[in-house]
Amino acid sequence: MQLQSVAIKRASGAFALIDSLKRHGVKHIFGYPGGAILPIYDELFRAEAEGGIQHILVRHEQGAAHAADGYARATGQVGVCFGTSGPGATNLVTGIATAHMDSVPMVIITGQVGRASIGSDAFQETDIYGITLPIVKHSYVVRDVREMSRIVAEAFYIASSGRPGPVLIDVPKDVGLEVFDYLPVAPGDVRLPGYRPTVKGNPRQIVQALRLIHQAQRPLLYVGGGAIAANAHVEVRELAERFHIPVTTTLMGKGTFDEAHPLALGMLGMHGTAYANFAVSECDLLIAVGARFDDRVAGKLDEFASYAKVIHIDIDPAEVGKNRVPEVPIVGDVRQVLLDLLRRSTEDGDPDRMDAGRTQIWLEQIDLWREDYPLVVPQHTDSIPPQAVIVELARQAPKAYYTTDVGQHQMWAAQFLKNGPRRWISSAGLGTMGFGLPAAMGAKVALPDEDVICISGDASFQMNLQELGTLSQFGINVKTVIINNGWQGMVRQWQQAFYGERYSSSNMDVSMPDFVKLAEAYGIKGMLVRDRDSLAEAIAEMLSHPGPVLMDVRVTKDENCYPMVAPGKSNHQMLGLPEPKRDRKPQD
Repeated sequence: MQLQSVAIKRASGAFALIDSLKRHGVKHIFGYPGGAILPIYDELFRAEAEGGIQHILVRHEQGAAHAADGYARATGQVGVCFGTSGPGATNLVTGIATAHMDSVPMVIITGQVGRASIGSDAFQETDIYGITLPIVKHSYVVRDVREMSRIVAEAFYIASSGRPGPVLIDVPKDVGLEVFDYLPVAPGDVRLPGYRPTVKGNPRQIVQALRLIHQAQRPLLYVGGGAIAANAHVEVRELAERFHIPVTTTLMGKGTFDEAHPLALGMLGMHGTAYANFAVSECDLLIAVGARFDDRVAGKLDEFASYAKVIHIDIDPAEVGKNRVPEVPIVGDVRQVLLDLLRRSTEDGDPDRMDAGRTQIWLEQIDLWREDYPLVVPQHTDSIPPQAVIVELARQAPKAYYTTDVGQHQMWAAQFLKNGPRRWISSAGLGTMGFGLPAAMGAKVALPDEDVICISGDASFQMNLQELGTLSQFGINVKTVIINNGWQGMVRQWQQAFYGERYSSSNMDVSMPDFVKLAEAYGIKGMLVRDRDSLAEAIAEMLSHPGPVLMDVRVTKDENCYPMVAPGKSNHQMLGLPEPKRDRKPQD
């Protein structure tokens, strides 16, 4: 075998880091400098001058982590962020935990005090390696500068392979300064014998799964974020259409399946559609695809899909059987498993005529639930229903990339938006307020020609409003819509429903900023909407503006988000539903 010669050059650890990032295709880095990471920023200054890489200066390190997260979710590529030692590193923690919970590929670079000072409580020293151990997929402290390029290559491979996740690289200041004989490691040239994610599903288990699918009369596809990570939306649709199986998605799975499709049931769970929750309660086969049976979906776990046999497909063996023991567990890459399952199913006959009519009664029952329990927009005359804002956004910008913060507005957006793959970006597992604006910033930097809209709440927005400065400085054309009801809306709803209407510390009206003036202070267009009749025109004006916009929409203050499954209740026990017009039981 002929070995390709690679030039060795004298270079600093900081140069090796930046060069390795460029070799891995990194074009944008979100970060904030500080003392321990200055050698890296000094090298980044040179790299930016040469072109091909851009640093986006955020106003808070948490914004950097969320922006890298949004960048990764929108593109499927690894997002990258920088922070210095001490408070710079700890400010990244919430963003790292958010990415970890939602399996988002990220590489986080932190500065650290010099190697000789580690453990001495030096100025701005924190053990960020130890602090983040529970919330990363893997982490490194670079103690030998000669390992820099190898560590970067490994970090990108680990972050993006198997079940994706964040990887931390902590770089002591003197490592960044040290000069050595630099030999780059090519992307993908990684040898990790102990790390071998299972990609191919077990053939016998795939045959067992097909047998259950053929036998089922009330099957249901339950699709989570793993299908998004695997880019398996085409295969999910083919499986649903081939076997006439309705599809419900988790909050993370939104966008996997076209929600305008006749087989789409929307989101299930605590604030899912009634027909999705009835379907999961009555199905006889549940096919879990890249989903983890979390509490917001399952409700009372021992009554979740209690009539169903379960097929569970996931790349992470730790998830299969963790909360619900399946009849058929399949560990493997979701897309690859579905491809194998579809390929094998064609051996049984003509796929276009397979099992025609077998699920017809089931689908008719689901249509009755749709008719009886639709998602509705209240017809207020004296205020703007928050749902109406979401519906109008969806009408005027159906193909936009949407980010959200966390709370009622997030659930209304999940109910009423019909997103394509990767066009729904929301903190699902950790539920991080302040996520929406910087995540939108990251998505827009990654995809400058796409519309990117952040749907936020008045409480959530104030968590990271300083990132308006980043939008302004870099001309990042994000449209932000604040669903403003003057409350921490979901907290207020829970206090009303479960805490005797004792509204402890949830009212945000007092000292609420003037969001229009705030936007203008940053050099951004601000808009205020109070009247429903002017809503459509205002949204059109916002979308046509060539720069970033902050729109404050004053909505009904006491509107609650329904349906709602109360904590500890089964999915079919939803609050906020009218009396049923028909028997909800599917016919035998």
